[in-house]
Amino acid sequence: MGKPIVYVGDTALKAAASYLAGIMGHYEMEYEYLDSEQLFEPKILGDDCRVLILSDYPARNFGGSDAERIARRVLDGMGLLMIGGWESYTGAGGDYGKTAIGGLLPVALQEQDDRINCPQPCLVEARESHPMLGDLPFDAVAPTIGGYNRVKAKPNSREILSARRFKAERKGKGFTFASLGEPDPLLVAGTHGKGRVTAYTSDAAPHWVGGLVDWGDARITACGRGANPVEVGNWYARFFHQIIKWTMGA
Repeated sequence: MGKPIVYVGDTALKAAASYLAGIMGHYEMEYEYLDSEQLFEPKILGDDCRVLILSDYPARNFGGSDAERIARRVLDGMGLLMIGGWESYTGAGGDYGKTAIGGLLPVALQEQDDRINCPQPCLVEARESHPMLGDLPFDAVAPTIGGYNRVKAKPNSREILSARRFKAERKGKGFTFASLGEPDPLLVAGTHGKGRVTAYTSDAAPHWVGGLVDWGDARITACGRGANPVEVGNWYARFFHQIIKWTMGA
């Protein structure tokens, strides 16, 4: 037995994890939680677990065979979602590149620090339609983010969203905007055996979440079990809800 969602990382429920926990609480999604300082406990993945969410949770917290056990669970149908951050992907301390978990992801990881911090506009661009996007207005009202982990989409994966950085310069009384190179993958979907695997390379919480946290045409106040309440945009909340639902096969 156990909860259908296992969520690990994002510091603690009274800190950054309040955001994703709040979304799950708002949509009445049940979850188990481990903070970023806790070692992974394989028993937390009960028989009812349908998705494991890793967000700013360092690979060093996994024991010797934990990653291989997770890989087998995904092969058998459990979903896996990694959300970006300084201790996700390669990051400044994620170090997933040489683990079985890194091998499951639908993106190829860099060997060195992959963090891209965006002090100027970084727009989210839709590349293709997908249930994780639903009818959210990514084209009409493109949100912005403040940073992400740079990765490459693997062959046979689906790059659904990209992050495009811009340089803004003042020209007289206005501004000019120039794109800084090609966009990088932001939301990528894939499969491993019977399981769905999703990589979202930015964050659900400040500071990398940027303006996305306020994206919407209404505000909601949400609070997850054991977490602090957060006030966020309704489209932001629906976006992450749809990512989780798709990854768990709901």
